[in-house]
Amino acid sequence: MQNPLIIGCIVFLILLAGAFASWTIRQRLPEHHLTDDTKSLVSVSMAVVATVSALVLGLLISNANSSFRALGGDVTTLSAQILRLDNILRRYGPDTYPARETLRQYAEQKTADLFPVEAADVRLDNPSTYELLQRLEDSMLELKPSNPRDRWWLGQAMTLAGKIGDTRWLLVQQLGQGTPKAFLALLIFWLTLLFASFGLFAPRNLISVMTLTLCALAVAGAVGMILELEKGFGGLIHISPQPMRQAAKLLENQSNDTAGHGQDRSNKMTRSRLWD
Repeated sequence: MQNPLIIGCIVFLILLAGAFASWTIRQRLPEHHLTDDTKSLVSVSMAVVATVSALVLGLLISNANSSFRALGGDVTTLSAQILRLDNILRRYGPDTYPARETLRQYAEQKTADLFPVEAADVRLDNPSTYELLQRLEDSMLELKPSNPRDRWWLGQAMTLAGKIGDTRWLLVQQLGQGTPKAFLALLIFWLTLLFASFGLFAPRNLISVMTLTLCALAVAGAVGMILELEKGFGGLIHISPQPMRQAAKLLENQSNDTAGHGQDRSNKMTRSRLWD
């Protein structure tokens, strides 16, 4: 996946190079090429390019922000579905303990895939994690509901397991729908033209250099921000891991409680047999 920080730095250098290249070229142009009429023509032409660039930048930022929010919503939905599925299996009865344990492992593994310690290790489509989901479904299919109530709970559980699988696929697909590279290159070309026009008529002093540099940094930052928002996972700006981590933590606590209650019952039965 592309590194937004590196791309932002490249854009910054390109814009700055365009501005200072035109600044240098100006010194070699004959005076009749730098008349007020020429300056007016360049200003009006670049105003059109600036307007189009501003509209496109605003649209891309809006779309990237919407995509980022959608990804965050999918992660929250996934955590809610996992917790709901565990609750349904718990209410079904003790026969679902193996399935609940597999669900806990899936939640922990999915959290590690989406929010690893190292940002570069993000794995949205980890085959081993998907195998855990399939094992969960197989465990539920082995259940034998004996009454309408259990059949209803099992049907709800299978539906939720399917939705969890769908959410996994949606996360992969949404991240693959970023800004096309050709469109991004065209936008950078427009911005380079703008900065070249700025440098063509800019006076040679420190204030001009600082202004062009800061403006190039601001625009490159906007491009980097768009790519960061589209990335979603593993970047400087990333989806909050709290919903998944809290879900995994809650399942772990419930698993420990269930194991503890089971051990207590086993000890009581053992003491009862010894007493008899």
